[in-house]
Amino acid sequence: MSLDQKRRYWLAGIVLIAVIALLPYSFHAERRLETATRVDGSEAETVRQELNTRFRSPFVDRVVLVVQGLPPADSEEGEQALATIVASLKEEPGVSGVVSHLELRDPIFLGKGGGTFVLVGLASTEGPVESLVPMLHDREHALENQLRPRYPAVKIELTGETPLNFDIHKASTEDVARGETLVIPATLILLLLAFGSLVAAIIPIAVGQLAIAITLAICGLLAERFHLSILVQSLATMLGLGLGIDYALLMVSRFREAILAGHDGPAASAIAARQAGRTLLISASTVAIGFLALLTVPITEIRSIGIAGILVAGMSVLLTNTLVPAVLALLGKRIDTGKLPFTAKLDKCSSGPMESLSCSRWRRWGKVIVAHPWLAILLAGTPLMLLAWQATHLDTSLPKGDWLPQTAESVHALHTLEHMDRDGVVQSLRLIVELPDSIAQTDAGWNAIDQLSKRLAKDPRCARVISITTVVDGDRASLTDLSRETHRTFLSSDGRAALLEVLPASSTSLRDQVDWVRDLRKTGATALTGVPGATLLVGGIPALNADYQTIVSNHLIPVTSLVVVGTLVALLAGFRSLFAAVKAIILNLISVAASFGALVLVFQDGHGSKLLGLPSGTGSVFPLVPIVTFAIVFGLSMDYEVFLVARVLEARRSGLSELEAIPEGMARTAGLITSAAAIMIVVFAAFTFGNFMVVKMIGFTLAVAVFIDATLVRIVIGPALLRIAGDWNWWPGGLSKSSATTVAKND
Repeated sequence: MSLDQKRRYWLAGIVLIAVIALLPYSFHAERRLETATRVDGSEAETVRQELNTRFRSPFVDRVVLVVQGLPPADSEEGEQALATIVASLKEEPGVSGVVSHLELRDPIFLGKGGGTFVLVGLASTEGPVESLVPMLHDREHALENQLRPRYPAVKIELTGETPLNFDIHKASTEDVARGETLVIPATLILLLLAFGSLVAAIIPIAVGQLAIAITLAICGLLAERFHLSILVQSLATMLGLGLGIDYALLMVSRFREAILAGHDGPAASAIAARQAGRTLLISASTVAIGFLALLTVPITEIRSIGIAGILVAGMSVLLTNTLVPAVLALLGKRIDTGKLPFTAKLDKCSSGPMESLSCSRWRRWGKVIVAHPWLAILLAGTPLMLLAWQATHLDTSLPKGDWLPQTAESVHALHTLEHMDRDGVVQSLRLIVELPDSIAQTDAGWNAIDQLSKRLAKDPRCARVISITTVVDGDRASLTDLSRETHRTFLSSDGRAALLEVLPASSTSLRDQVDWVRDLRKTGATALTGVPGATLLVGGIPALNADYQTIVSNHLIPVTSLVVVGTLVALLAGFRSLFAAVKAIILNLISVAASFGALVLVFQDGHGSKLLGLPSGTGSVFPLVPIVTFAIVFGLSMDYEVFLVARVLEARRSGLSELEAIPEGMARTAGLITSAAAIMIVVFAAFTFGNFMVVKMIGFTLAVAVFIDATLVRIVIGPALLRIAGDWNWWPGGLSKSSATTVAKND
């Protein structure tokens, strides 16, 4: 055994030990991931911090317990039943406060058509507040059983931001499990068709699964100190199966070529690692650049996707360049164990009488493209540009309609609140107004809050305003009668800041709520209160949505620019060719634009949306979808460009002309590209049938992008452009001997 082989085995052994050590942590990662969205440095987050530290409010995080089937809450019998519920809730660990019609005799607690609700403050000492939801579910079921003998129609359900997040978390987990159930068998079939060998087909799937497990394990460890989103789970699974399988597919393909050329297992493994390894490093670097750019966006969801993507790409290329070559060296010719008889010549691309049918067909196709490059560009480019044009009216405001998981209890309870005309308690705007004078002790401060409450209540978008002045009906003398909980909720400890809970009317859409937040911020505290020196902070879910959209919009151009420039540098370093790098960038931009056009047509406009389980178009797409999919698609699309161009470059360096090198490169990579793309499409498409709308949109966009890229772009337009450019493809140093060590013999 040579020294180089010993080093490879030692490195593979170290990686294997690290993988085994990390695997147990992957099983617990899901518990540490959050569904709550955090926008670092946003005004909505500042409001949360103010309520937590300055007000010490027990209702910074809260849930809504929706109660039906009891006597009216303002009746004596209803109050007795409500008292039972409130007393039971106060016994629950993690409950920091409870407010109902018993504490505040406010008509807001009397739902239209009957029913009431109870606001429950949460304060978790261990983990995110979502961890308290299962205990609250147990408590509500116990209360139902306790009250049902006397009130058979009683129904108690939990909703609010935290329960909704909890149910979205659950839906995401179910989508991942369902996606894997669909993807693994389909992927195995595609790999069997590609390799015709059971052992060869299993290796890429194993790499994909290991890449996912290690990524989740590391994310689980990171989540102990940082806020990581539940989207990590879905994205790690999608990308792990896609990238891990793609990279291993390339390595195994190169290994089998070397075996067919007569090399033994260790030699063939070394050849495959040398030839495919650098290609994979270039490919993984372009993928990682997109995810690195996402780390610049101060939103937990987007940063979490960036972290997951970097880890998946890194783990996939690490496993493929270490463990896979070691396994292949041990297998040798046994790589074809379980070989299917009809694929005996699958890997033979010798340009001779023994060449496989697949290679022969791709070689003929390459010659057609080389003979008619302008016609190829016209025929393939026209539908692509028409689809890309649809992306010009992409709308990234909040989608309309009900896109929450319909089977979830929190969603059903939210609909119940809507029927009660009280759903505004979930979507309330939380305004913190600070005045120069004490609010509780001066007439000027008290009157300013009172007048602002009345002014906001007159807005047609408003259903109700609850503030320190409204809870005492404007009577400042009654402040001493308020409970400590209520006082801390609406008035800061120094008495200079007040909280106003502004409940939107049921007719006020999510978009209108966001516009309302922006209107209030633009108007400012001085104009709203008439008090010079007053300040205003707007928080709550509508404010968080507004901050989210603004930050994504402000970061879209910097992120896309960083991805494009970073990818260009990586390609220039890999190919030493300006034209090849610029061409790849342009083709990628077209692929991304076309995939966005498909997203607009199907999701936003609703053409064919019923096939994906949507009754109609959403009118817009979630703000994070374009920026995230751009970063992902740009890297993924570059994979196939790297595979093809590297093979054409290898053929040129071997002495072939451009007319001969392009068909040769296509014969050796087009089958690999289509097989890898088919697997990616299956993986991404599987997630379009889940219940998590954000993941549906991302999965659909990625599937379309890969399909477009692997068909029209890489096997039609790309080769045609290579033919038209001729030797300019490799200017200034692509064909020089000095650059051969960089990409020579790459795939």
